[in-house]
Amino acid sequence: MIPAFAAFLDDLKAAADQAEAAERQFRREVAQRIAGLERERSFAFRRLNLMRAVIEAVTRAEEEEIAVANAVAILREKLGWVTQSEAREEVLSRFAAVGEAAFRSVASPEQTAAVSVRQALADFETWYAGSHQTAFLDLFERYMPETPRTDF
Repeated sequence: MIPAFAAFLDDLKAAADQAEAAERQFRREVAQRIAGLERERSFAFRRLNLMRAVIEAVTRAEEEEIAVANAVAILREKLGWVTQSEAREEVLSRFAAVGEAAFRSVASPEQTAAVSVRQALADFETWYAGSHQTAFLDLFERYMPETPRTDF
């Protein structure tokens, strides 16, 4: 190779390497952003589905005690908790405040009542995150093992 072009080609190689590194970095950032948005969407729908079922169960109750029991039962069912443990019972007892707020909002359906349900749910999720170092809505993540498909 002609020595005069070696520096020129080295500069082009460095520019190509720099562009490749910038592209890799951008792809990493985009992948992280997409993962974050996927998690937010997933949590939003989990929260909606849970609270839709809780509100339906609470509105059928005539007494607060029954409404709270219904709310707790819905959570237990949604999480697939058929057995009891101290940790699960703590979660369920803390979630009772959400059921109480929901019942009160049914009894007093002004806008501020719905805000108290929202706040009770936010407080519960904050407590859970602080106590368990993970988001409450991660509990809804269920691993489904692949099952072999067999033809007979």
